[in-house]
Amino acid sequence: MIIDTHVHVYPPDVIRDFEKISEREGYFKLLCHGKIHKWATYEDVIEQMDKDGIEKSWIFGFAFKDLGLCRHCNNYVIEAVKKHPNRFQGLAVVPPLSLGADEEIARCAEEGLIGVGELFPGGQGFDIDDVRQTWRLVGTTQEAGMVLLFHTAEPVGHDYPGKGNVGPREGAQFCMNHPEAKVVFAHFGGGLWLYELMPEMKRYLRNARYDTAALPWLYTPHILQAMKSADVLEKLFYGSDFPILSFGRYERAIKGVLEMGKDISDLLGHNVEKFLVPRG
Repeated sequence: MIIDTHVHVYPPDVIRDFEKISEREGYFKLLCHGKIHKWATYEDVIEQMDKDGIEKSWIFGFAFKDLGLCRHCNNYVIEAVKKHPNRFQGLAVVPPLSLGADEEIARCAEEGLIGVGELFPGGQGFDIDDVRQTWRLVGTTQEAGMVLLFHTAEPVGHDYPGKGNVGPREGAQFCMNHPEAKVVFAHFGGGLWLYELMPEMKRYLRNARYDTAALPWLYTPHILQAMKSADVLEKLFYGSDFPILSFGRYERAIKGVLEMGKDISDLLGHNVEKFLVPRG
């Protein structure tokens, strides 16, 4: 069983009108004009899932600064989940500091979405390490039983469109402020997992998870061995960042460094299943 926890989908009219939307959404303009950007509808995702043998995907729209655009993306994700309930689990996008974000999260929870993300702190203008800006988001998602997914990035190395400056320090502070929040930090948390080797941080990060999105462009596959040695491989989720990357690139990397069996099956699906089990 393979579960992909990082898949972007776009309503057809957003794809059609992206230039017009770009005029008022700077972060969207930055990403959708990048060299690696690709578009995908939820029908495209289903087609690729069938090719790659993906059983289920977490899908989400673009995290705009405008709540109306986010709501439009959320409606599209809700439609996709209702049409393919056995293949999709949906996440909502909201600008966390906007008036009405709480209500939109609650609405999406009632419609069956399981989380909120992938949120872009840099692109949406909020700080995940400032409890004054995150307490309401966390409270609302906690009340709804939803998970959070944040874009994070490594604080060193090459730059790229959308990399941003939210990494391990900011992620760690978020978890120190909200240790109860079930949160996934995309792109290996920018290296946040490494600090689980510190006993006090391991406690704060007990509800934190990480995904593999963009692995082929960021790290060598040996990062998986390092995470296993650090005893945090059980907290890693397979996430492709589709449509810019698909399963084939990851499959070669994973099978090149991990032995067939529990490690791979956990990474590709079982870790996610355990994470989503409601707390007793």
